[in-house]
Amino acid sequence: MGNTVIDSLLFCVNRITEQKSCYTEKFPLLEKYEKLVLITGHRRESFGKGFDEICQAIKELSQRYPRALFYYPVHLNPNVKNKVHDILVDIPNVYLGEPLPYDELVYLMSRSFIILTDSGGIQEEAPSLNVPVLVMRETTERPEGIDAGCSKLVGTSRQIIVESFVELIDKPEKYHQMAKAINPYGDGRSAQRIADILLSEIQ
Repeated sequence: MGNTVIDSLLFCVNRITEQKSCYTEKFPLLEKYEKLVLITGHRRESFGKGFDEICQAIKELSQRYPRALFYYPVHLNPNVKNKVHDILVDIPNVYLGEPLPYDELVYLMSRSFIILTDSGGIQEEAPSLNVPVLVMRETTERPEGIDAGCSKLVGTSRQIIVESFVELIDKPEKYHQMAKAINPYGDGRSAQRIADILLSEIQ
């Protein structure tokens, strides 16, 4: 059982660990802040009012927590990019960057305190890094993470996103409960199990 995505993630984490200085040099801004909040958002169903609410929530949280860095690799779709830059540009602790290669995204995930996302892949990956995920969508095709308690579906409401984020900050027991939840998507040994099954069938 499991997902080979987690195998790939943990393989990448091991490579990052071996070359950690390369990544710390690539992201010196992280060292200036107490916490990192990684943000990704790009889904079409959120275009318009949904993205406006998401960006307003990020703006409010960045102002409430000035010692946290809100790092947003912004999707190139103009429906996303224009809205994000209209609302979040020039906020000192909000960094609006370009889309990242996978290894650099994994590095940022591993350094994050909380992740705000609508990405399906990150919903699967972040629990293996013990990072709580707030899912900024109305529904998700990955309910296992919600059921396991490692992620929480918060929709695109500014109020709910902010309240859910603040709850994790103000209630350490709630944060640790999410961070330590077992990832239902795998333990990093799925590929080996698949290989073993295939070999047993041909022997």
